[in-house]
Amino acid sequence: MLLNLLPSSSPTLSKPHHNYPRTLKPQTLTKSNLKVSTFNKIHNPPTQFYKVSNFLKTPLGFYKFGQFGPKPTSQIVKSASETNQDSNPDGEIEKNPNKTLQLAIVFGFWYFQNIVFNIYNKKALNVFPYPWLLASFQLLVGSVWMLVLWASKLQPCPKIDKSFIIALLGPALFHTIGHISACVSFSKVAVSFTHVIKSAEPVFSVVFSSAFGDTYPLSVWLSILPIVMGCSLAAVTEVSFNLGGLWGAMISNVGFVLRNIYSKKSLQNFKQVIGLNLYGWITILSFFYLFPVAVFVEGSQWVSGYHKAIASVGTPSTFYLWVMISGVFYHLYNQSSYQALDDISPLTFSVGNTMKRVVVIVSTVIVFRNPVRPLNALGSAIAILGTFLYSQASSKKEAAVEKNY
Repeated sequence: MLLNLLPSSSPTLSKPHHNYPRTLKPQTLTKSNLKVSTFNKIHNPPTQFYKVSNFLKTPLGFYKFGQFGPKPTSQIVKSASETNQDSNPDGEIEKNPNKTLQLAIVFGFWYFQNIVFNIYNKKALNVFPYPWLLASFQLLVGSVWMLVLWASKLQPCPKIDKSFIIALLGPALFHTIGHISACVSFSKVAVSFTHVIKSAEPVFSVVFSSAFGDTYPLSVWLSILPIVMGCSLAAVTEVSFNLGGLWGAMISNVGFVLRNIYSKKSLQNFKQVIGLNLYGWITILSFFYLFPVAVFVEGSQWVSGYHKAIASVGTPSTFYLWVMISGVFYHLYNQSSYQALDDISPLTFSVGNTMKRVVVIVSTVIVFRNPVRPLNALGSAIAILGTFLYSQASSKKEAAVEKNY
């Protein structure tokens, strides 16, 4: 956790290279050549809207959330000039042992923080089954976290206006829907089952994006078939099956997909607010969306539910600790996911994200000792495999798009 608070050192600029490759000349590095990317990697496979530029690092060592803004020209030139020298077929810069170790540590923190969030979020929901309040608290923790960073100037405070807030209302609403729906699902079924259903997000992404005019090759459409079959098999054989839990995970997929699509349309003109700042404003607006509704839906049950939770746990401090850990690690695992993008390709990140889901599923099954039937395990494996195949096919599609720019 402390690593995420340490400011990173000032970037060291490499010596300029003048041997530009044929495909990228200095005079062609104009702002119009750079495409806007959307924030689509918070909870789910990150391959839907990758564009030409990569995520940039903020002063805190965090990665830009959504990348609304062009990559500095010096960094583009550096990347282009090193293409023929140091890059491998996957588009990644070859790393020295220290860089590889650093990347392994970042991935380790990302996985660890995600596992911790899922475990303590479920522990809190088991004794206090009120996901609307818990989801609101997690957004509140992220909001306070960002306000502290801005007030202490550890993170530059963004300059915003009324038009930006209006443009952000839609993405924040869909983000809120995605978050609360996932929490509702967690409260009703096993964590592993929710993650299996959430692995079907590529299906919703392809369907909704196609409805908005995007096109996908046959390989992408074929890759979603095992996702559908695997999730269906896992659902019909799930021991903890609950219709509300299934619908919660499905609605969460819809919410996050629509957030990605809507943000692509509404936020592309606000490149001055980028990275962690954009994530901060999304979190703050989502809290104001969610908390009033949470009071209306569950407010009358919170006091009695609190007393039951304390009686069940035994000590108030233990319950407080579970709730606090779920809020803090919800924020931390999201920002670590962007830090994991350092010097790796979108394809490698998507593979890592798929493996993260496997690690979370296995870890929660072990911790909570959820019974798993053989057919359920098979369905989960097929769905995860489909997600992996989708990331491969989608990355090829994005690579083809990049060649046109």
